[in-house]
Amino acid sequence: MKSVHISELAWPEYDARVRDGRTPVLIPVGALEQHGPHMSMNPDVLLPTAISERVADRIGALVAPPIAYGYKSQQKSGGGNHMPGTTSLDGMTVTCTIRDVLKELARHGVRRTVLVNGHYENSAFIVEGVDLAQRELRWDGIRDFSTVVLSYWDFVTQDAIDAIYQGEFPGWAVEHGGVLETSLMLHLHPHLVDMHKVCDHAPAQFPPYDFFPIKPEWTPASGCLSSAKRASAQHGETLLKVCVDGISKELMTAFD
Repeated sequence: MKSVHISELAWPEYDARVRDGRTPVLIPVGALEQHGPHMSMNPDVLLPTAISERVADRIGALVAPPIAYGYKSQQKSGGGNHMPGTTSLDGMTVTCTIRDVLKELARHGVRRTVLVNGHYENSAFIVEGVDLAQRELRWDGIRDFSTVVLSYWDFVTQDAIDAIYQGEFPGWAVEHGGVLETSLMLHLHPHLVDMHKVCDHAPAQFPPYDFFPIKPEWTPASGCLSSAKRASAQHGETLLKVCVDGISKELMTAFD
């Protein structure tokens, strides 16, 4: 099987595979962010990368090196940027990084790109980066460059949610460090998870507004916004399959 990773190719092979513009390039976009005492701080990079690899193998795409830092962790979706270990970028930096990477890929001949987001807070800045890249590429006469932007959790089916959460799904907003990410990590990178250190507590509850500067006491002491007690490698296998299946299916037709 050919490597799907751009970084592992010599330049002539890469050039041959992308110069006609038909080969899609997937770019995982993550973050370095705490995920509780039971898990490493890199799931937001490892998970979209693993999904991108499998999707790329199915649809004949390539995977670019992941963008490993993301926008600032927000209290109601990631625990907050005050947590130790979380290392973030300003929104403008995320946007400019996305813009520059897309423009460079276009310079190589790439015309189909997919941004696979693994960090909720990145979303708006990814879209802004895409918009700026496409605008500036048009200035250079490139008008056939297209991009799909997706977050992998949006492809988790209701059937999978029902089977895994048994009617106790807390919602994606407070799934930070919870069952989804922990299960996927148990399946893909079990050496980076210690289930004995899971803090079993109720989902975090926040008022219907944001407050700045943040109030650290609003974030559970664990840094997680819900419990990962239900997590398992088996659930992770299920979640990986539905995400890869769903994304692959959509991308097979997205660029037609």
